[in-house]
Amino acid sequence: MNTIPITKIHPFEEHPYKVLDNEEMNELIQSVQQHGILSPLIVRPIEGKTDEYEIISGHRRFRAAQKAGLTEVPAVIYALNRDEAAIMLVDSNLHREHLLPSEKAFAYKLKYDALKHQGRRTDLTSGQIVPKSDSARSSALIGELSGESYKTVQRYIRLTELIPELLDLMDEGKIAFSVGVELSFLDDESQYALLDIIERDNCTPSYSQAYHMHRAFNNERLTKSFMEKLMSQEKPNQRETVKIPTERIRSLVPQKYTAKQTEEYIVKALEHYHRYLIRQHDRGR
Repeated sequence: MNTIPITKIHPFEEHPYKVLDNEEMNELIQSVQQHGILSPLIVRPIEGKTDEYEIISGHRRFRAAQKAGLTEVPAVIYALNRDEAAIMLVDSNLHREHLLPSEKAFAYKLKYDALKHQGRRTDLTSGQIVPKSDSARSSALIGELSGESYKTVQRYIRLTELIPELLDLMDEGKIAFSVGVELSFLDDESQYALLDIIERDNCTPSYSQAYHMHRAFNNERLTKSFMEKLMSQEKPNQRETVKIPTERIRSLVPQKYTAKQTEEYIVKALEHYHRYLIRQHDRGR
């Protein structure tokens, strides 16, 4: 293990994982101030530079060290080229909790591109040979560590075609994964037109709506007016629903009733009460 000046260390260019200044970061900064960096960073020498290093693992620790005012950090140096480093970076972070869709998308893309650059190679984790032209095989190897199929990996990689604003909505849980995949086939102009509708009307597309936009785009029929008409249609998840806690009605409904019978019982009770209110109103005239 080595101790390296913090000014000599640089984040991995275009690394896919977000380093946020949130509560977790504040806790990490406090830990670094009290105990230092307990787990060393993993870095690699940068080609063509003397004593300059690129982070493979430890971007959050590095940020915390900077904010804590440290001048040097412990690090393990691996002599790897960029493709090898990219694969190691992705593999070392795939088991992190709460990975955002955008992080997984760009992580898979980074590793996929690295495998593609290497041509036929032995995978670092499985020992299998990856033919350069076999995208399905490469995607399958990428998914091994996360337990996902090659098709799922390829769908995540599709998300890198989304404009940043739509990808942010996915990260916020406002757009579903399957919806994002369909929208990723639209060009940037169409995606920004859709974003205008989303922001104006405070709504997001369903899978069915996204699917029809994808088909219309493929058939060169997708216009903003088409999207507006499609988005104006009521979606099942936009219909108002009423939820009543079970404990509020348990003593009022026969215990042996099923959920469907309970629903019918409540509706009939409301109808009866509605008629009662009408009679009371008529008597008061």
